[in-house]
Amino acid sequence: MRLVFFGTPEFAVPSLQRLLTDEQFLVVGVVTQPDKRRGRGSKTSPSPVKAIALCAGLPVWQPRRLKKDPQTLANLREVEADVFVVVAYGQILSPELLQTPKLGCVNAHGSILPKYRGAAPIQWCLYHGETETGITTMLMNEGMDTGPMLLKSYTPISWEDQAANLAERLANMAAELLTETLLQMRSQTIQPIPQDDTQATLAPLIQPEDYQLDWSKSAVALHNQIRAFYPHCVTTFRGQSLKISGSVPLGSVPQIELPPPLARLSTADLNPGNIGEIVAIAKRFGPIVQTGSGYLLVSEVKLPGKRVQSGWDFVNGTRVAIGEILD
Repeated sequence: MRLVFFGTPEFAVPSLQRLLTDEQFLVVGVVTQPDKRRGRGSKTSPSPVKAIALCAGLPVWQPRRLKKDPQTLANLREVEADVFVVVAYGQILSPELLQTPKLGCVNAHGSILPKYRGAAPIQWCLYHGETETGITTMLMNEGMDTGPMLLKSYTPISWEDQAANLAERLANMAAELLTETLLQMRSQTIQPIPQDDTQATLAPLIQPEDYQLDWSKSAVALHNQIRAFYPHCVTTFRGQSLKISGSVPLGSVPQIELPPPLARLSTADLNPGNIGEIVAIAKRFGPIVQTGSGYLLVSEVKLPGKRVQSGWDFVNGTRVAIGEILD
């Protein structure tokens, strides 16, 4: 099968690598977002997908606006691809492009559709406390993740999963599911299934306000927010910003899954405090905060200008005291 691969971030890399190493597929070109300034010094660097494509000696096209780039559109017509494969590309494909390949455009989406259509399915899935997610392959249409579904693959979500490690797991699942999907398309043994729009939920772009922690929420809700938007969630401590990137909602996690010292800690022994108040300090772990419902152990933080540190190092380094408030 002759393929053009559309993708940009690290999430798309396993899929491209898988297609490049399978002799049943011929990747004839790659479309990715333009190079961006990244890291310290703001040096211009290629996307992860472009780096792989260049190493493989593939043609790479990087239009700023794909719909309005006549040269890229002409290149895509000329390669006569059987399928366009799209994994986290970052731009909308026009109706003209959707109709260009012989068998259509196939997308690997990071959720079990029709739930979590949109730009950030992994993050919002964690935010809402889902216990299962997966990958859905679909034939693309003009809507946002609304095309008919092809195949699905599932994975459980544990309370410890964060956006980064869950994305890595799903990226590898996407690579395998795409391969199976494409082969079934070639053999015409796959039946597209329309999505039930009444069951759809949205996963919009993440906004800066989504990172703000509101201690009047429950401990479980705060934990889900912290792991969903890892490592960016922020509160205020002693008048300065404090990022919280690790947490445990005490009393809500099965005891068998906790380290022994935490498993022995009983929330019944804690004295309730005001919202956001540090009511106790768990030795070797960190401060315990009163939330709107339950207690949250803060296990990993980052102060401005400092490296990420454990909650216990934070307690010792800043001499955190019981009764202090996180705003």
